[in-house]
Amino acid sequence: METLKKIAVIIVLFVGVTQINIKAQNASAVQTAFDQSYAYENSSLYTKAADALKAVYNDKSYEMNLRMGWLLYKNGSYNEAIIYYQKAITILPTSIEAKLGYVLPQSALGNWDKVIEQYTEILKVDPQNSTTNYRMGLIYYNKGDFKTAFKFMEKATTLYPFDYDITLYFAWINLKLEKYTEAKTLFNRVLLISPNDASATEGLKLIK
Repeated sequence: METLKKIAVIIVLFVGVTQINIKAQNASAVQTAFDQSYAYENSSLYTKAADALKAVYNDKSYEMNLRMGWLLYKNGSYNEAIIYYQKAITILPTSIEAKLGYVLPQSALGNWDKVIEQYTEILKVDPQNSTTNYRMGLIYYNKGDFKTAFKFMEKATTLYPFDYDITLYFAWINLKLEKYTEAKTLFNRVLLISPNDASATEGLKLIK
């Protein structure tokens, strides 16, 4: 009986060590695949970069799905990229980076309703997200909805009051809303960031 117990213990230990070795080998293979994908990406070989990850792909891995989404986006495979980004979001629903990734192929496809939907989700998690507020402001500016654009760009400019793009667009939004005093102040601020800026100079001429 004692002999059987010893054998059983040895088997359990052997199985445990074997599983550890397999996990270590798997981890090594995944690290190698990621390393290869970066090397291919640096040479703009996006298909090969994605194929390197597909060889070890695990659909439950947030990191793999996120990276696959990025590589497929860079390769121009937008619909496929969306699938992987969506998987990453499903795995980690509060991930802002996955949501920001998701909007890239959707933007490329012109699916602006999907983009707005995802930006709205980001702002539920992080209302102060400057990138999202700026981009939402930009979307509504291009739609000609300056009142809604104002709401988002105002938030962005309170976070980054000396950012060129944010300040310039906020100046134009104020001008479109006939807030001339505010627009003039903002255009002059742009000129501090970018002296002789053509867009800011044009805006100031329209106020005069």
